[in-house]
Amino acid sequence: MTTEPTPPRQPRPAPRTTTRDPAEVARRLTDWLDARLPGAQVSGVSVPESNGMSSDTLLFDIEHPEPPLRRCALRLAADPDAYTVFPVYDMERQYRTMRLVAEHTDVPVPRVLWLERDPAPLGAPFFVMERVAGRVPPDVMPYTYEGNWLYEASDTERARLEDATVGVLAHLHDQVPAAAAGFLALPGEGSALRRHVASQRAYYAWVVEGLPRSPLVESAFAKLGELWPRDEGAPVLSWGDARIGNVVYDGFEPAAVLDWEMAALAPREVDIGWTVFLHRFFQDLAVGFGQPGLPDFLRRDRIEARYARLTGHQPRDMDFYILYAALRHAVVMLRVAYRQVHFGEATVPEAPEGPDTLILHHDRLAAMVQGDFG
Repeated sequence: MTTEPTPPRQPRPAPRTTTRDPAEVARRLTDWLDARLPGAQVSGVSVPESNGMSSDTLLFDIEHPEPPLRRCALRLAADPDAYTVFPVYDMERQYRTMRLVAEHTDVPVPRVLWLERDPAPLGAPFFVMERVAGRVPPDVMPYTYEGNWLYEASDTERARLEDATVGVLAHLHDQVPAAAAGFLALPGEGSALRRHVASQRAYYAWVVEGLPRSPLVESAFAKLGELWPRDEGAPVLSWGDARIGNVVYDGFEPAAVLDWEMAALAPREVDIGWTVFLHRFFQDLAVGFGQPGLPDFLRRDRIEARYARLTGHQPRDMDFYILYAALRHAVVMLRVAYRQVHFGEATVPEAPEGPDTLILHHDRLAAMVQGDFG
């Protein structure tokens, strides 16, 4: 007698990423732009395929004789009525961060054009930046799956992209004076790392308010206490969402570093751990669906060694920081899942599984809590 192979796990339906009407945004954006560039017209408004579930991104062109056609992108704070992923969207903070990085580093960031603090024109604050041509490693389906440009690249080309991306982190951390980034200090008492973790605890409390709590997330917070670094090091400007899916590449070189809404003052290893873990997350997804993925890409040992060569700083306590990255991502995943529940796209599993199974990487996070970082 033969048995049928177990089919690969099927993902939950893709959650909606925006509740806004691009045509309505285009009309209101044209009205707003007329005060800055009289006679300008907005055309080609679209939502990129990579649009996340946090701030909305809209792509558009400006048609105006002086200056010539501009290709732009707009970052619009999330609609507060759309069950947002984060409790606060500080567009001015993102705008200031991008200007700071452009002023002090050779890290490529899009040129920011305008900041609008008033929510009246589009329903929320926003900023406009120039759009940079290039390609982005996809999240859906992930770049670790067959059939996309990064997967089909050669090992040499991926190694080039990896080295250049680690170089972005090295230059960001080394070149921005911490004093100039003081506005990114998180509130609270104690060191930058203590404040960073405290902010994540507050975020988790917000996510589960009135909803089932996650025993796995809470055990991961407890594990952080056991692994806490003895020497946290001096804080730097931390990108916060340091992953290749937030970089536009020209060939295999970074052309624009995007998504600065999680930037803060923090130890260097916060970004390094996030880069390592987010690739591991996508690699685990590929393996879980029966694909080989990219197991030799963005490996922890290579990232640490490359960063040390570029900066003279040897990353330390990386078990702590990779666990922290997995924990932070778990809280985001839980919020995204509860957002799907809110919109009737998913349900909370009954006990004994409970809300922990809404976290796509719950097996990996559980293993880390038990001390397995392999």
